[in-house]
Amino acid sequence: MGTVASISLDGVTKVYPNGYEAIHGLNLQIADGEFMVMVGPSGCGKTTVLRMIAGLEDVSSGTVKIDDLVVNDVAPRDRDIAMVFQSYALYPQMSVAQNIGFALRMKKLPRAEIERRVRDAANILGITAWLDRKPSQLSGGQRQRVAMGRAIVREPSVFLMDEPLSNLDAKLRVQMRAEVARVQKRIGVATLYVTHDQTEAMTLGHRVAVMRAGVLQQCDVPQTLYDRPSNLFVAGFIGSPSMNLMEGRLSDDLSSVLLGSQAVPLPRGVFKARPRLREYVGRTMIVGIRPEDLHAQDAGRPGVEIKGVVELVEALGAELLVHFSTDAKLVQSELSQHANESGEEESGAVQVAVARIEPGHSVRAGDGFTFRVDPQKFEFFDETSELAIWK
Repeated sequence: MGTVASISLDGVTKVYPNGYEAIHGLNLQIADGEFMVMVGPSGCGKTTVLRMIAGLEDVSSGTVKIDDLVVNDVAPRDRDIAMVFQSYALYPQMSVAQNIGFALRMKKLPRAEIERRVRDAANILGITAWLDRKPSQLSGGQRQRVAMGRAIVREPSVFLMDEPLSNLDAKLRVQMRAEVARVQKRIGVATLYVTHDQTEAMTLGHRVAVMRAGVLQQCDVPQTLYDRPSNLFVAGFIGSPSMNLMEGRLSDDLSSVLLGSQAVPLPRGVFKARPRLREYVGRTMIVGIRPEDLHAQDAGRPGVEIKGVVELVEALGAELLVHFSTDAKLVQSELSQHANESGEEESGAVQVAVARIEPGHSVRAGDGFTFRVDPQKFEFFDETSELAIWK
């Protein structure tokens, strides 16, 4: 494949002529051969980052480097980059082989070299049998493979993908995720993959960069993002269903945290792992509980009790999603400093949390239900800064 290269963004900012700052001082390094996934909600700036690396958007300040070479003023065609977009953009009148080899013909490479590269790309993607077909004869997933082949065949040193699976149905997306991961490992070049789908991000990325409003929130391996989110936004964004976030208040003697009217005991180990929690005596903070850490009381799990009233039960076969209300105040998972300024929330609206419990339990809407949870699994966040309360 192409020359091995890394990608480095140092203090990269993007400001549009109308003054809108889309990217704020981004620092990000993508190592040789690394599969980096950038994830975030629509409008967070992730596609802008990808386009700046490709040279399709100017950098307002900071530097973009490819293999230690500053490319801010290098034309897109000279950056040795290949891109895959949402739309397949295949030429309908050309065969699969002609579509894949089009850029190579434009570069006037020898026919034998073009045929070799097309054949190699087709082998990597498992599409050799389709080389003589027209795009109209292919399914959506097959067309996306051809689009990937058109990028791979250029043997780039950097691979950029902008939501390449978003036009596929849910089942095919799952299949193609595995395919994309296999292909990236096979070609072994630095890759930036942009998506709004956090499940896609967690299953594909060697590391995942979480973006919000043009600011990098956290960049780490998927399991660390899940286990140790750095702030409230990452906690709520990563995981499906989202982490339950509720206001809590530490008791004066550090023996419990008050969630609504429930005093939930906290063992000493919680404070040993997070010494800074002691600073929050008598103060309101945000307590995070993953749905899968809430178990039915009779499931034989150790822990403390949390009581609720069942609002809705979703039976998914392998698990039950139990939506329940408590009198603890829940916080929106994508909390911002201005989240409640609209005043749209109805006073007295039911606050609903979610538990993912074992199947086989008889639980119905309207029932009172007791869950068990290990307090060591709690996450704690500062109410004002939204940052995780760690060591």
